[in-house]
Amino acid sequence: MAAALLLSLYFRITFIVCWICLVSAQDKGQFIYEGFNEAKLQMDGSAKIHQNGLLQLTNTSDFQAGRAFHPSPIKFNTSSSLSLSFSTYFVFSMDPEEPNFGGHGMAFVIAPSMDFSLAVQASYLGLFNATNNGHSSNHILAMELDTVQTPEFQDIDGNHLGIDVNGLISNESATATYFSDIEGKNKSLNLVSGDAIEVWIDYGIEKLLNVTLAPVGFPKPTRPLLSASIDLSQILLDSVYVGFSAATGTRAADHYILGWSFNTSGQAENLDISKLPPPPPPRKASKSLQVPVIIVLVVAVVVILIIIGGAVYIVRKNKYEEIYEDWERDYGPQRISYKNLYKATKGFKDKELIGEGGFGKVYKGVLVLPSSDVHIAVKRVSHDSGEGMKQFVAEIVSMGKLRHRNLVQLRGYCRRRGELLLAYDFMPNGSLDKVLYSDIRPNLNCLPQITNVVGTVGYLAPELIRTGQATTSTDVFAFGAFMLEVACGRRPIKPGKVDLVDLVIDCWNRGAILDSSDSRLEGLYVEEQMELVLKLGLFCSHSDPATRPSMRQAVQYLDDEAKFPDIPPNTNVIDIFNTSNEASSTVMFSFSSLLESSTSHTMIMEIKFGPFEGLTRRVSDTSGGAADQGDGLMSSADEPREDDDAEEVTQVQGLGGGVETAVDFESLVGDEARDLRLSLVRVSSKPLFSRMSITLGGVEVVGFMG
Repeated sequence: MAAALLLSLYFRITFIVCWICLVSAQDKGQFIYEGFNEAKLQMDGSAKIHQNGLLQLTNTSDFQAGRAFHPSPIKFNTSSSLSLSFSTYFVFSMDPEEPNFGGHGMAFVIAPSMDFSLAVQASYLGLFNATNNGHSSNHILAMELDTVQTPEFQDIDGNHLGIDVNGLISNESATATYFSDIEGKNKSLNLVSGDAIEVWIDYGIEKLLNVTLAPVGFPKPTRPLLSASIDLSQILLDSVYVGFSAATGTRAADHYILGWSFNTSGQAENLDISKLPPPPPPRKASKSLQVPVIIVLVVAVVVILIIIGGAVYIVRKNKYEEIYEDWERDYGPQRISYKNLYKATKGFKDKELIGEGGFGKVYKGVLVLPSSDVHIAVKRVSHDSGEGMKQFVAEIVSMGKLRHRNLVQLRGYCRRRGELLLAYDFMPNGSLDKVLYSDIRPNLNCLPQITNVVGTVGYLAPELIRTGQATTSTDVFAFGAFMLEVACGRRPIKPGKVDLVDLVIDCWNRGAILDSSDSRLEGLYVEEQMELVLKLGLFCSHSDPATRPSMRQAVQYLDDEAKFPDIPPNTNVIDIFNTSNEASSTVMFSFSSLLESSTSHTMIMEIKFGPFEGLTRRVSDTSGGAADQGDGLMSSADEPREDDDAEEVTQVQGLGGGVETAVDFESLVGDEARDLRLSLVRVSSKPLFSRMSITLGGVEVVGFMG
C-alpha cells in the first residue's frame, strides 16, 4: 500500500514539474501545439477548435474573419538586432468552397496587440483596413498565404506567399513552390488543394527572414522559397503577440491549423505529424454547381462548334464561289462546277501547271465523272463581266458542241471572280512548244492533235488588237500564224529576230521559199505541200482582214479540193479571194507586180474567165485626190461580142474617197475561156488603188495592192 502511494506521488510530482517547465518555457517564448484541445488560445470572429483538436479559423460563409493568438505575449529585445530572433513551424490546410477557387487566404502574424476589431475581411485578411493599411505605426509583420489575386495590393497571382510589413503590399513574394532535394528543382504547390502543407519561418541575427514550404510528410527543404533581408528591430515592439488570421469575401474557404511550434531562442521544435488532427477530406464540386457548369460548358461548346462550322462554311463557300447569271441556265450541261475543277487540278498547284499564254495559265487534271475519270487541261482566263461575256460564253458553248478529230474537245466552262475557266481534253503529246522547240525532230503527223493558244502574241490579228472584236477573219490570221510556226519551227515574233512573216516573204522573193522551213526536218517532206503551207500561211496572216481567205477556202486548199492561185513571188498584192468564201476552179485571179515610178503607177490585172454569157464593165477610181487631166482607162479583150442579156454593171473600185472615174466595157460573149487585160495608168505620185472589188456575173471578188 505504501509502495503504491509512493508511486502515485512520484507521477504527480513528475507531471507538476513538467507542467511547470512547460509554462516556464512558454513564458520564455517557446511552445508547441500538436492539436489545440489543451491550448488556451485567444480566438475571435469565426475561429473555433474542433473536438479532435483541429483549429478552424473560417468556414465557407462569405465575408468572415477569424483569428487565434497564443495567449501570452512574446518578449523581444528590440534594442539590439543581434539578440532578436525567432523560429516557427506550423501545418495548415485550406479547403475552398469550390475547388481551386480560394477565398481569400490566411497569414501568420506578429503584432503588438490582439485587438483587430477595425480590420476588414476579404483581401485585407482580417488584419488591416483601407485607412491604416501600410502605416508604419502598425508594427505588424505578416507572412501571407494568399489565394486571391488582388491588383490593388500588387499581388503576383492567386497562389502565392508574401512577406508583409505594416500592410498588404508585400515586400517579397513568390508563387507557392517547394524545393525538392531529390530532384534538385522547385515543384509547384496548390495552396487550396485541401491537403496539409508545412511552413517554416526563421529569423536570426543575420537579419534574414526565410520562408520554406513543403507538402506534409516531406523533410524541410534545404532551400527556402523566400529569403528577405529585414531589420525587424525597427518594425516590431518589445512585447508582441503571435498567431494566425484568415478571411473570406465573395469567395470562401475553410482555413485550418493542424499544429504549431514557436521558439525565440532557437529552432522551433518539430511536430509529430502522426499526432496532428487530420483535416476534413477536400471538397468535390457540389452537384448544385456541377449542373450549371455542365450546362455552360455544353452551351459554350455548341456555340464554338457553330462558329467553327459557320467559318468553315463561309471559307469553303468563298473558296468555291462562282458567278452564275440567269442567262446561263441554257448552258447548264456545258457548265462545270469550280469545286470539281479545283479538285481535278489539286487546287491549281504549280506542279500541275503545263503552260502559260497571253490570257492565262493552263493546268492538267483529272475530272471525276460518274462513268469514268477524264484527263483534262484547264485554262484560267481573266475577264471582265461586261456586255460581251454573254456572247463570249455562247460561242464557247457552241465550240463545245463541235466534234472533229483535229479539234481539241472543249468539255465545258466555269465563271468565277473575274476569271473564266475552260476545260479541254488533255492532249498527251503536249504543247506546240514541246514539239517545235525541243531537241527531238518534229513529227508533223502529230501536229493536228495540238491547238494554238488563243491570245498569244503573234497570233493576234492587228484589227483584234485595235478594236478588241474577234471575228472569223481574226481566227484565220491565227491559223496562218500557226501554219507558219509549225512549218518553220519558230515563233511568229521573237525579240531580236526578224518576224516570221517577213522571213518567209524574203525567202519567197529570192525564189527559195523552202529555205524558211524548219531545218530540223532535214528536207523530209513533200516540197509542194510545204510550199503550199508556207504561202497559205502568208495569205492567212495578211494584215488586211479582207485579203485573207476564209477558213473553208484554206481547208479546201490544204485538202487539194481547190487549186491554190499561182502568185508571182515578187508581187505586192497578196491575193484575191472569192468573197462567197468558196474556192473556185473556174474563176481564178492573180496580180502581177506593181510597176512603180516617180510619175505614174500602173497596175496590170490579168483575169481568166471560164465560159460566160456576157458582162458589162464599169471601173471606178476612188483612190484619193483629184484626177489629173489626161487620166484614162484602157481595156482590151479578145473577140468581144455584144449580148443584150448581159449584166449591166460590174465594178472595180478603190477605197479612201476621191474622184470617181468610170468606163463601160463592151459585152463579152464566148463559150471558151477569155483573157481580159485591164491597164490603168495614172500620172500621179500616189498609188492608184489600195483596195479593188470586181463584180463578175453577180459574184464579187476583192483584191488588195500592198
